[in-house]
Amino acid sequence: MKLKVKFLKWSAGVPVAMLNEKTANRLGARAKERIAIETISDNPQKIFTILDTARDSLVKEGEILVSSELKERLNLKTKQEVDVGIASIPKSVIYIQKKLNKKPLSQKEISSIIRDITNNALSEVEISLFVSAMYKNGMTMKETIYLINSILKSGNKLNLKEKIIVDKHSIGGIPGNRTTPLVVSICAAAGLTFPKTSSRAITSAAGTADVIETVAKIEFSIKDLEKVMKKANACLVWGGGLGFVPADSKIIHVEKILKIDPEAQLLASIISKKLAVGSNHILIDIPYGAGAKVNKAQALNLKKKFEALGRHFKRKLKCVLTDGTEPIGNGIGPALELKDIISILDPEKQGPRDLEDKSLFLSGQILEMAGKADKGKGVQMAMELLDSGKAFKKFNQIIKAQGGDLNRIKTAKYQYNVLVKKSGKIISINNKSINILARVAGCPSDKASGLYLHHHVGEELRKKQKILTIYSESKSRLKEAIKFLKESKPIEIK
Repeated sequence: MKLKVKFLKWSAGVPVAMLNEKTANRLGARAKERIAIETISDNPQKIFTILDTARDSLVKEGEILVSSELKERLNLKTKQEVDVGIASIPKSVIYIQKKLNKKPLSQKEISSIIRDITNNALSEVEISLFVSAMYKNGMTMKETIYLINSILKSGNKLNLKEKIIVDKHSIGGIPGNRTTPLVVSICAAAGLTFPKTSSRAITSAAGTADVIETVAKIEFSIKDLEKVMKKANACLVWGGGLGFVPADSKIIHVEKILKIDPEAQLLASIISKKLAVGSNHILIDIPYGAGAKVNKAQALNLKKKFEALGRHFKRKLKCVLTDGTEPIGNGIGPALELKDIISILDPEKQGPRDLEDKSLFLSGQILEMAGKADKGKGVQMAMELLDSGKAFKKFNQIIKAQGGDLNRIKTAKYQYNVLVKKSGKIISINNKSINILARVAGCPSDKASGLYLHHHVGEELRKKQKILTIYSESKSRLKEAIKFLKESKPIEIK
């Protein structure tokens, strides 16, 4: 059925279309069913989407109202004619069922699933089944390579001319572990090309993208990103908006809802992003321990798999295992983590020592991998770049290139100080509970919300000494955070 395109200022987060109820009846389609929209041209583009229905006042007969996501994906114009039909059940659903039945998938089958995720042919429920199948039944190394190939093929690539392109990634899960902006600034100050695409928070209080977004733009077209790279030889941007790995972004969205992170998807997500920006010297940070995503045995297993993938894709890749038993730094939440970063970068300030030491260690590893520093001398070089103010100058340059201003950092409207009830030593801090507490307070959407951890494990505290401050943008969220704090008791003192 041929219909004319209509737009409203309407963003659904995913591609969605609306039809008049009478038009939908003529098509034989019902609300929440899948339809196919195809452009009419010599090189037609086709996309699948979920249908919603509306009355005459919103969309008339013979029209199709499309969300901004559909408009951009198909480059549609007002009153443009498109062909609309009922979408058949994708073959990839059969392959998802196959994985649910613990059977391995071929490159062709995984490519079909990823292609249908990219084209919106699979519903959120069906993607959830695929994520659940990966989580429950796992994937072989062959399947993981097939997954990387498919995810990489589904999106755009950044073409940088430099011979050495460096990158780093953490598997996440540790509150306040905001080493990336520090590592990027130090390594870029040494002259290395560092195109860092980052994710938003999945289960934590903030991702690197959330942190940088407090003061700078993080969404760019590839053309504009290349301009940023020319100005600063580095960037700190959100990878989801660049179209590098669109299937991965949709899978991550489902993972957030399910609160699960399958190993194969974790491996594929990280490696595909590095390959998409052309990185050839890659450092992977794997925090482990009580409260981290993985224990030491799991961390060693991940290390083995990451390094095998590095060899397969002919990249210089190194994994380091780091302590993930407690939060790193003091600030937990976008603005508070950024304040930690600035206090370390600015030679006139004093920042959290644990965050600084870890960032120097990771930077040293990259400087040695890339041949900027001799073996064993990387940390010393990183320290010199930090102490001299060169890294801070580079960070400012990156923020400015991304249209940012460090003066934009805000402080939350409300705060609550948590005092120690009796003297003692901090025995443990539960990472998961701390992350949840920060999210209850408003993270990551409320940039100024979060926590400030005044002390760490092993420190002796006196009665009525301040141990934690909760920041929130609303009284109701602060009230809920205090309630959760009392129920969960994330900090153990004896």
